[in-house]
Amino acid sequence: MPAMRVSGLSVTFTGGEAPIPAVRDVSFDVKRGEVVALLGESGSGKSVTARALMGLTDEYTTITANTLALGDTDLLSLSDDAKRRLRGERMSLVLQDALSALNPVLSIGDQIGELFRVHRGAKRKVALAQAAELLALVGIPDPKNRVNDYPHQFSGGMRQRILIAMAIALEPEFLIADEPTTALDVTVQAQILELLDGLRSQLGMGILLITHDLGVVTEVADRLAVMYAGRIVERGDADTVLANPAHPYTRALLRSVPQASLRGGELLTIPGSPPSPGQVPPGCSFHTRCQFAIDICRTERPPLELVAPERQAACHRAHEVLTGAIS
Repeated sequence: MPAMRVSGLSVTFTGGEAPIPAVRDVSFDVKRGEVVALLGESGSGKSVTARALMGLTDEYTTITANTLALGDTDLLSLSDDAKRRLRGERMSLVLQDALSALNPVLSIGDQIGELFRVHRGAKRKVALAQAAELLALVGIPDPKNRVNDYPHQFSGGMRQRILIAMAIALEPEFLIADEPTTALDVTVQAQILELLDGLRSQLGMGILLITHDLGVVTEVADRLAVMYAGRIVERGDADTVLANPAHPYTRALLRSVPQASLRGGELLTIPGSPPSPGQVPPGCSFHTRCQFAIDICRTERPPLELVAPERQAACHRAHEVLTGAIS
């Protein structure tokens, strides 16, 4: 049984004059011990999807789904209190801004130890000892002393490690890492990715890695799902998709990455910008920026369908893109 199963997930913001659909009919699963990357530009709906899975929404957000299951637990039927007990215990979220996510007036030991006090009923001394063990696990030097330090006394990379320590404290079966390497230098980024990769093997967690960085996806992802304008437009094995994409958007993302071999040449870009969630064009959402768009793309939305073994794409010309018939 997968660590997380998602089918037909839609998220709508209802606080304005008109409802705004931010996520539309998203489906995927994450197996235990597997890293699935959710890839796309800013505003594509990745973080909204993550917060919907965690139940971190307000009264102005409506979530609907055919299936939303953590292991054998149906999340759709749970009360808010039941979901709150699951967070940290069986599923966790690593946020991208560690400095904002950590409480500046509490020591790191108190913040990590709170998980053990609330969920395990541990005394403060025991909770601090367990917090120190977690700091050691994620590579913080001198953990027994540093457990009493405050967030501002750590570097950006160490704060990110602390967030990961908090997320894995109770050994959850499902972890969401939302841009965990944002604003970190490449050396620290590599360390964080290596840490996540080791923890998923050691603890058997399923990890949903949210990112817009193709280098991160190449490094650790087993499978990936590409999002655009609130929908998944391509899904499959990470290495296979990155080597030969079937959707023009995935292809354009790959071509926009700077390459050392093309030094001095013109950097390829995707024209235009992603549509606003409240103003998604008819037909294929990407057709206004797609060089391969034809008449049907402007009027009929392509379904996400099988284009090769274990490969799905939502494009009327996916087979032509995949086979290189158009370039």
